[in-house]
Amino acid sequence: MLMSLGFTWRTAVFLLPALLIYAVFSAVPLMDTLRLGLYAADDTGARHFAGLAQYATILGDPQWSQQFWNAMANNLKFFGIHLLVQNPIGLLLAALLSLRDVRGAATYRTLFFLPTLLSVVIVGFVWQLILSPLWGVSETVLGWFGLQDWFEPWLGLEGSALVTVSLMSVWQYVGIPMMLIYAALIAIPEDIIEAARVEGANPWRIFWHIRLPLILPTLGLVTILTFVANFNAFDLVYTVKGALAGPNYSTDILGTLFYRTFFGYQSQVANPTMGAAVATLMFLLILAGVALYFLTVQRRLRRFAL
Repeated sequence: MLMSLGFTWRTAVFLLPALLIYAVFSAVPLMDTLRLGLYAADDTGARHFAGLAQYATILGDPQWSQQFWNAMANNLKFFGIHLLVQNPIGLLLAALLSLRDVRGAATYRTLFFLPTLLSVVIVGFVWQLILSPLWGVSETVLGWFGLQDWFEPWLGLEGSALVTVSLMSVWQYVGIPMMLIYAALIAIPEDIIEAARVEGANPWRIFWHIRLPLILPTLGLVTILTFVANFNAFDLVYTVKGALAGPNYSTDILGTLFYRTFFGYQSQVANPTMGAAVATLMFLLILAGVALYFLTVQRRLRRFAL
């Protein structure tokens, strides 16, 4: 009994600093944001309890709903590009690096993961220089392959700005899914792979019928991490396109909408209570996605893998 009690106290002592940091910097601000979203400010700045009126305004008032649904749609596109481009590339790189006969695999892993460690400000600034129609090198590089006619000011066009920013993010963060999937691949017992080789299976059949089913839970984890990260995104869009997320709000996502609403920007007056409501909707959206994943997708993936 004493040993058990002592272990409990030792565990609490080690966990307490992390719990305090989490409470001060995450839990308390989250609870205060949820509370603030239930209030509204009058013309004098005084706050009064408004219940769900702020949310009704965001979702129903054309002045707010148009911005919100535009940011939501852009966020879904932002997530979709990462899901369909970043994660498959990460899977491909991980599969290639996990092969036994790849020379310099450790060097390649480092090179592919290195952009993840760079500052988002640096990444955004460098890509702006590369894609600039005035002094960028992208048109010259396309000219080497006879594709100079393909060049356009992609960051300045409404139809391509969001895709371009998304691909910048893909370039920077593809190393994260690559490393997670790589760790899952090398954790597969080698006996299973050797048995398949003895039976005459080629590398493609081994990957499709053995490796891929065994890493499905990891692929599901990568998917939900991508979802959470993309619906929390803000820094790259803000660095490249500013708080207005131009041109004409074509790169506006929920993070930039929250920033403009909470802190104000140019002619838009700061509205902390409405900004808190936007942040709460972001939180509920992410919470719903994570809950749906764990209640449905994750269970099925584990059953399939087993």
